[in-house]
Amino acid sequence: MDEKDRKIISILQKDGRATLSEIANAIGLSSMGAKKRVDKLVAQNLIKVKSLLNTEKLNIITALVAMELESAEALEKLLERFKDCPRIIKFFITTGGYNLFALIFAEDYHSLESVSLEKCSLRSQKGVRRFELYPIQEIEYDAFLDINVVSDKSLEYAPCGVYCGDCKRYEQERCLGCPATRFYKGRL
Repeated sequence: MDEKDRKIISILQKDGRATLSEIANAIGLSSMGAKKRVDKLVAQNLIKVKSLLNTEKLNIITALVAMELESAEALEKLLERFKDCPRIIKFFITTGGYNLFALIFAEDYHSLESVSLEKCSLRSQKGVRRFELYPIQEIEYDAFLDINVVSDKSLEYAPCGVYCGDCKRYEQERCLGCPATRFYKGRL
């Protein structure tokens, strides 16, 4: 990666919709030269240009979940079960007292509570020794996050294998359901 590549990355981080002409002018190349460089960065899997959601404007609640898992096997099983969960923004494997963190979202506090208590929760998984949930009050500098918006909501079962249709909290309208299922009542 050279100075021109770094400049391209900086431009795209500020505005992922910057045109090739704008990038070319900023780095002193032709539009075709800029396109080749952007394509190369994408092909080498160094950058990904995608849509991020403004959590403040959408009133999305985010939270950090800290977990201590009893073994590497328990950690692998949990990661596999939740790899397609639309409510999980990112997992972070760490060292220390907690060995797994998750950044999650919900549209309201009832749904956040469900995500932390019910069958679909990280807390309820086998091998989780300790679990703490930290709702995030403010995101500093930039409220845009990589939240998975599922357009096809036809699944009967959530990607984690849970059926929202027989969940008491869902029936009591204290959870909006999984965003990947036909049961989902949220705005995403």
